[in-house]
Amino acid sequence: MAQSASSISAFDPVWDQVVKDAEATVHDEPALGGLVHSNILHHASLQAALAYRTATKLASDGMPEQILREVSNAAFGDMDLVGAARADLVAVFDRDPACHRMIQPILFFKGYQAIQAYRVAHWLWRQDRKDMAYYVQSRASEVFGVDIHPAARVGQGIMIDHAHSIVIGETAVVGDNVSMLHSVTLGGTGKEDDDRHPKIGDGVLIGAGAKVLGNIKVGHCSRIAAGSVVLHEVPPCKTVAGVPAKIVGEAGCDQPSMTMNQLLGLG
Repeated sequence: MAQSASSISAFDPVWDQVVKDAEATVHDEPALGGLVHSNILHHASLQAALAYRTATKLASDGMPEQILREVSNAAFGDMDLVGAARADLVAVFDRDPACHRMIQPILFFKGYQAIQAYRVAHWLWRQDRKDMAYYVQSRASEVFGVDIHPAARVGQGIMIDHAHSIVIGETAVVGDNVSMLHSVTLGGTGKEDDDRHPKIGDGVLIGAGAKVLGNIKVGHCSRIAAGSVVLHEVPPCKTVAGVPAKIVGEAGCDQPSMTMNQLLGLG
């Protein structure tokens, strides 16, 4: 039997830690009390807090916050989406050395916020509400500098560090537990209207400024060095570097996206 959102929320250690971190933040910095209460402590679950935060970040003069809150609340009623958002939060906390409290990604890290906005847009896309999905994509690009097409398929446990100038195209697929840094592009190579974007396997680490172009596969647990341009398939568990990128060695470890080690020749 499927669990309800309320029953899952009652046994959510991630949300419990978020609340503890929120209370500690208010204690340490009372000036942030209003922000922390409105975005975290006034809510009973992670999904409620994320729906509120997403709506407030994406609201504009042309799209009232109340409408976006209704949209976000509906999207975060999907427990698969909530599970992915929870996995993303844990991924950021585990992999980003700049993240010291689990509340930080929700309030301050635009990479995490942008991924949750994408998840709302993708939910809308699957509901055949494509125009609203395009609005969320467009607004997220304006607010976060991250442009993910709502039709793209992105797994869970995603960490985007710094998250400036990220582009993920319409037919791209990103697996689970992927880490990427700023200025990454998963793009096409022309104007063809078909399956034209990369397919990124699980556990892949993509360095800053890397471009992966065309309908090519990047194998599980591989590493793409910063600044590389990848135009051909990457086998699993390999490191590629250069323009154009070539295999320069093994990945160096079982889970490159977890270790976040970007030095060539090291695990």
